[in-house]
Amino acid sequence: MTSIEMLDGAFATLPDLVRAHAAERPDAVAAADPARRLSWSELDQLTDRIAARLQQDGFAKGDRTAIAGLNSVEQMAVILGTLRAGGVAGLVTNSATGEQMAAMIADTGARHLFLDSTARASLEGHAIAASDLIAMDGSDAGTPLNAWLSPADAHPAPVDIRPEDGFNIIYSSGTTGTPKGIIHSHAMRWQHILRGAPAYGPNAVTILSTPLYSNTTMASFMPTVGSGGQVVLMKKFDARGFLELAARERATNTMLVPVQYRRIMALDDFGDFDLSSFIVKYCTSAPFPAALKADVLQRWPGGLVEIYGMTEGGAAFILEAHQFPDKLHTVGKPAPGHIAKVIDEEGNELPQGSVGEVVGRSPAMMTGYNNRPDATKAMHWYDAEGNLFYRHGDIGRIDEDGFLTLMDRAKDMIISGGFNIFPSDLEAILIADERVVEAAVVGMPSEEWGETPVAFVVLKPGADAESVRADCNAKVGKTQRLSAVTVVEELPRSPIGKVLKRELRDAYAK
Repeated sequence: MTSIEMLDGAFATLPDLVRAHAAERPDAVAAADPARRLSWSELDQLTDRIAARLQQDGFAKGDRTAIAGLNSVEQMAVILGTLRAGGVAGLVTNSATGEQMAAMIADTGARHLFLDSTARASLEGHAIAASDLIAMDGSDAGTPLNAWLSPADAHPAPVDIRPEDGFNIIYSSGTTGTPKGIIHSHAMRWQHILRGAPAYGPNAVTILSTPLYSNTTMASFMPTVGSGGQVVLMKKFDARGFLELAARERATNTMLVPVQYRRIMALDDFGDFDLSSFIVKYCTSAPFPAALKADVLQRWPGGLVEIYGMTEGGAAFILEAHQFPDKLHTVGKPAPGHIAKVIDEEGNELPQGSVGEVVGRSPAMMTGYNNRPDATKAMHWYDAEGNLFYRHGDIGRIDEDGFLTLMDRAKDMIISGGFNIFPSDLEAILIADERVVEAAVVGMPSEEWGETPVAFVVLKPGADAESVRADCNAKVGKTQRLSAVTVVEELPRSPIGKVLKRELRDAYAK
């Protein structure tokens, strides 16, 4: 069966699609990073060798690997090899602290940890639950991948992978000690392939500069690989480097977060780069200002599509900005087959046009949070017919045309540079500081990051706010760092004792 026939069918796994691409176009480039390129036949063979060695080590269907490192073709192959062996790829947040990374690795329950030298440096001094460490970059972080692999002619035993079987675990936030892993099934990822494939195809060249552990990246990775396009991986984003790479590779597609678009568009020589090969650019993960969307549409060839949704699933909203220039203040309409509603604080459904919390359902919904049944249940909302919806935690309004305008986040989550930050994580660290009496963290607008975390604290006499900020930032991942600490006499509270964070935001803005 060809890959096109598989995409027209009811269900196919990503490793099966890789196999089909290798049979049809063995010499075409499948993946590239700064160090090497792999053809479809080479990627398929490397996937086989990884899967076969995992099975040789006793890896069984449903087992997990843990994967931590910068983007590389080896990391891509390890994900595919895990899947072909019937396993679940545990994607560890590489930008988290060593303590947080170690907790994520333990949460996967993996025996095999695939990592590189950057991840190994972060984990220094922390106990690693996995027993087998394999260095994807060939460094001394573990057994070099090439030495660990099965022989070149090895083939894994076939595994019957069902739609409901686990595909990956993605960690939505680097929480202190208790990371929250989101389990996606093959069925959910299959929906992502089907939804995105028409915009990609075998001639696609997709540049991915966000990390493979992020669902942001997966939103473009899945349809590119699934439809036979070429993935070009950047290890670390920089605006001019991205443009140079895009022009050199004749890129057709990319996925970027708003802060990346802002940095690219701010370059004085942006217009000197030939970007005429672009067909569609995507954006997700953070608030995307209408003015920035308009600038991208005006100066960057090709269409622009914004995707709003959750890593957990629910309803995804799609804004084809080039088709709806009068709706740039919105995040678009529900994707085909996706249903969204808004509810009030008591969980009652509100009529269209009302402001309320967004809930959604679709064929693309997570299996649940790994080892967190209570947290999974807290996501659930059921309509009058008993259909399961996921609570998005965002406040918004769906207009008469079906477009969603986001108003606020009910859960106070901060999105900075495309990464989720939970204020409670930072508040817990601040409260543990003996110099701090009370603390509240809110997200404030940032030209560079979209949002940035700011702390409001009540301090003991003689304590220094900047010292408190520095000590807190030393304990968190780089994406979680506080940009400021403001000292207040007391935190504003409601009659029932809840901190009124909106008042803090308004006061700080003034």
